This record gives sequence, structure tokens and C-alpha cells, in this order.
Amino acid sequence: MTNIFSDLAGKTALITGASGGLGKHFASVLVANGVRVALAARRKAQLEQVAAELGGGDRQLVPIELDVTQAASVTGAIEATVRALGGVDILINNSGVSSNAPVLEQTEADWDRVLDTNLKGAFLMATEAARLARSTGRPLSIINIASILGFRQASHITPYAASKAALVQLTKQLALELARYQVRVNAIAPGYVLTDINREFFETEQGAQMIKRIPQRRLGSFQDLDGPLLLLASDASRYMTGTVLAVDGGHLVSSL
Repeated sequence: MTNIFSDLAGKTALITGASGGLGKHFASVLVANGVRVALAARRKAQLEQVAAELGGGDRQLVPIELDVTQAASVTGAIEATVRALGGVDILINNSGVSSNAPVLEQTEADWDRVLDTNLKGAFLMATEAARLARSTGRPLSIINIASILGFRQASHITPYAASKAALVQLTKQLALELARYQVRVNAIAPGYVLTDINREFFETEQGAQMIKRIPQRRLGSFQDLDGPLLLLASDASRYMTGTVLAVDGGHLVSSL
């Protein structure tokens, strides 16, 4: 049987927010499919640990210090990826933060921190990578990590939800303008995914009630995102751009 993702072997990817969580998982999936990966985040020591854990010393993973909110740091990370791996075929905008508080207790600093990381950071990374693609003529797949909270509401995370809604529209705007340069821009919008951070909450009665509102009656796992990730990263999605894939167990179509 033909592997529809076989074209990934030998390509290069740059993943932001790669020091743990989803970013680390995405790196492991791509490396398993023959992709060389630049791991980017603010904490280089953690990136080096991830690189050692996932790739050993084979140079398939390269740690790169990056602050997505700073244009100079973004430019430096793109240049470092080119030096280390020869170019960028796949960009995964995974960096993200949140601020958990009632909206009347959210501060200007909270808003700026979340929007700067989740939205401005994705804009800076995408446009800088696209400029590289335009100058080299090398096709590029950009994958933004959005959220179903870009379409639905939840209490106490107003800056986060606003940033993800804007990221969905940014995905479509970039797809429109960058298609002429062989740059595809798509997004994955995960629903509630089980992590070490939220595990304790979902074991409570309130958490159990939230799970019951998901049509599939379960939380997602990191592995549930593997198929969408490989699809959008590979040529299997070569005629897709401006698409947002919800991976949420049907949460977005649940009844009120």
C-alpha cells in the first residue's frame, strides 16, 4: 500500500513552542516520517533536552532559541533554520499562552501577552517564512494551531478565545495572498485534549460534565492530531489552503 505521506522524507520543518506539550509531540511525529526539525522556543536548555530525547545525535533535530513576539528573534530563527537544515518546507505555528481570569479582572498586560504570542507571533513567523519561500521559489506549508475556542465561547479566557478567532481569519487571509508564491496556509483547531496540566480537572465532577457535552463522550489525545498534521504538512493536501480542520470529537456540532 502506498504511503501518501512518503514525500515528507527529507523535508525540513520549523516548530514554535517545541519545548514540550503539543510542539514536542508534533516534532516526534514528523521525525518518525523522515522530516528534519528545527525545535524553536524561548528556553533553549529544554529544547536541547527534547532534541536529545527524540533524535539523539543524528542532527535530525536542531534546537533554536526564539521569542515569537520579537521580529528580530523571528528573523534570526528562520535564518538559523536555513543554516542548519538548508531551508524551511513546513512551518508549524504552535506557540501559545493563555490568561485565566474573569474578563473584568483581565488586565491590559494579560491581553497584550496573549495576543502578542498567539496572534502577532504567528503573523511574524508566517510572513517571514513566506518571504523566504518567495525568494527561493521553494514551496511552503504553514500550519497554524488554532482552537475550537476560535468558534465557541468559554468563561475566563477572553484574550485566548479572541486570539484564536483572529488566528482563524489570519489563516484565511494569508492563504489568499500567499498562494501565488506556492505557500499554503491551513490550521488545525483542536478541541479539549487531555494533558498533564488539565488531567486533574477532568477527573472532577465539573470536568466529567464537560466531557459529556462532547458528542464522542471523550477527550482528545495528542495522537488524534497526527493524521491532520501529516495531511497538512505533506503533498497529500497540495490543493488545500485556507482550510481549518476541527479535531474535537464533534464538539463544534454539539447541541445547545
